[in-house]
Amino acid sequence: MAEDTTQFQLVTFQLGEELYGVDIMDVKEIVKIQNVRPIPNAPYYVEGIINLRSEVIPIINLHKRFHLQKLAKVSDDDFEEDEGGFIILDIEGNKIGIIIDRINRVVTVEKGEIKPPPQMLSGIGTEYIQGVVRKEDNGYLIILDTRRLFSANELKKIVPDD
Repeated sequence: MAEDTTQFQLVTFQLGEELYGVDIMDVKEIVKIQNVRPIPNAPYYVEGIINLRSEVIPIINLHKRFHLQKLAKVSDDDFEEDEGGFIILDIEGNKIGIIIDRINRVVTVEKGEIKPPPQMLSGIGTEYIQGVVRKEDNGYLIILDTRRLFSANELKKIVPDD
């Protein structure tokens, strides 16, 4: 059976009030919030590291990186089931975790539905955005380009040497 290249799947999640997506092929796993150990002299957006099954993984705070507000809690019961966590990405063979406010779901997107991003969208520069997809509720799904989130120099600074 031929592979359908007109569509692909995205893992969607919330950062602040916006909905974001990353290509499911870049996602290694999604894990619950756990204790993050700080790293001295790390870039401001690096929260620290976690130990995930004997593997050290740097954790990136995209709220700080992109100057975004966290999702506001209405009540303490708000996040019982879908509390934030980490999405573990594989970027150029390096595992990196990003903090999310809330995991959403996996969606299938037609490549033809993807539009170029406006010049400035929610404080994130367009160089980090692969495109946007209009949702039924007049909102947008912002597709992040995981390859551009971190330059090669940044990866060297935040990914521990083996």
